[in-house]
Amino acid sequence: MIGLKEELDQLELGQPGHFRNLTLFPLLRKPTDDEPDYILLEDAILGQLARVTELNGGGSVPELRFDNGGEQPVLLLDGEELIGAKQNRVLNLTILAPPKQTLVIPVSCVEAGRWHMEAPEFKPAAHMMYSRARATRAAHVTESMRASGTRRSDQSALWDELAVKAARVDVHSPTQAMSALYERHALQVEEFTRAFTWQDRQAGVAFGICGQIVGLDLLDHPATMRRIFPKLVRSYAMDALDAPQPMTEPAHRGHLSTFLAALASAPTFAEPAVGLGKDVRLTGNQTCGAALWAEDRFIHVYGFATNHPGPSGFRTRMSRPSRRGSR
Repeated sequence: MIGLKEELDQLELGQPGHFRNLTLFPLLRKPTDDEPDYILLEDAILGQLARVTELNGGGSVPELRFDNGGEQPVLLLDGEELIGAKQNRVLNLTILAPPKQTLVIPVSCVEAGRWHMEAPEFKPAAHMMYSRARATRAAHVTESMRASGTRRSDQSALWDELAVKAARVDVHSPTQAMSALYERHALQVEEFTRAFTWQDRQAGVAFGICGQIVGLDLLDHPATMRRIFPKLVRSYAMDALDAPQPMTEPAHRGHLSTFLAALASAPTFAEPAVGLGKDVRLTGNQTCGAALWAEDRFIHVYGFATNHPGPSGFRTRMSRPSRRGSR
């Protein structure tokens, strides 16, 4: 396995874009004629090649069942939201699921007030978990792996984060659903989505909010990034809408260089992945994140700044919503 610094050093920087308080830095790979040797979760579900369901009849908040009935591996991405079944969940890490196999996949609840069946199978949402919550949850999963070998988030802290976020952006959901944030602010979020476009050879993207780099996602193939690009923009737009300054100057390339250097130098450890490959976790002084190494390459690298601009969204003393789904 190559080091993360070597992986990041291979990238080129595309033409940055800026809209209001959100800056986007495209990360480009060398030209290739190859196609990805896996399919995305959304395509697998739409093609009836895979399904995500509750683990059993009673359900389990931190785990779901993933059945891959196809001939190719399926890529499930950290932060993807799954809508349906007894309550909405997000994936706790990136997984390359082998063909013709069933996996138990680790997830977190993002709908605290519902625990009843709406549909037997989950469907992917058109957005991902917003970046601040992804960062907090990624750090929790790393701590869980170190402490117990599990891949669980701090579910209570995540519920608190979502409740505080909803209050700040004036969203009221009867089930405290994260998806309600995106529904309530859909018009504003889509303004950000239309402001940015995927660039040729772009396999990665780093985002800055209010002049500070806040996160990065890097895929192994531009075709994969092209498909998930709108979902990523929506996730960072949700934090940009919540930032203290609605209009700012762009983040600078120097900020990006500092962030990439911090990611590359962060201490790491690796464990066998859920599915194929190795789950690589990284925690630095001002960064956290993870990566999936499989098939002799990094499939997905994702990292976050821990000094994210904006209001604090971590654990609070406020009253928590109903935890009917906590089991």
